[in-house]
Amino acid sequence: MKRRGRPKKQRIVLGEPRISQFSPRGKPGRPDEAELSKDEFEAIRLADYLGFTQKQAAKSMGVSQQTFSRILKNARKIISDVIVNGKIIRIQTVEK
Repeated sequence: MKRRGRPKKQRIVLGEPRISQFSPRGKPGRPDEAELSKDEFEAIRLADYLGFTQKQAAKSMGVSQQTFSRILKNARKIISDVIVNGKIIRIQTVEK
């Protein structure tokens, strides 16, 4: 079945993440998992780790500021869920 709507714009991600999984310690059993896409990882890296403004980060990724803001919001939501609920976080290594 053909996808509907606008085609997804190619986004620029500068390099692969050094790790593909982060797991909490001290939680018995197998905790749930959450997945962070490459786009979301890059948004967090640019905005929170490197301190870029949303405008600078959006330009670096080759997307609009609104799109960058949406990606960053989703990434922060996933990360907060992982921290609060003690889940494993996986970083997507292959684009789906």
